[in-house]
Amino acid sequence: MEQPRRITDCFPRRRRRRAGRAPGKAKGRSWPRPRAPSPTEDPPPPSPDRALLEMLRRFDLAWEYGPCTGITRLQRWERAQALGLSPPDPIRDALLEHRDNPDVTYSLWHEYAL
Repeated sequence: MEQPRRITDCFPRRRRRRAGRAPGKAKGRSWPRPRAPSPTEDPPPPSPDRALLEMLRRFDLAWEYGPCTGITRLQRWERAQALGLSPPDPIRDALLEHRDNPDVTYSLWHEYAL
């Protein structure tokens, strides 16, 4: 009587490697070192503190100022101001102060497609 066939019978068998270094790797070779920034490059902007990011997140989630997808936080603040919704002034001050930082400029949802 013939044994039932298994799906793994179709694939060639491979021998297991012994523990140690991976094949093709030379001894003593390490990963490439990260590139140091050149003196001509501008340093990245400092990251804003958590309290500021939390305040901006609450602004994004507050629907009384209108939808926040597809526009920057400053554009949303200005639109709410023009509509007479009186958005908080500390939000505008923070947005103008950290204008070059994308973590502050864009809303929570800017990475999602519309």
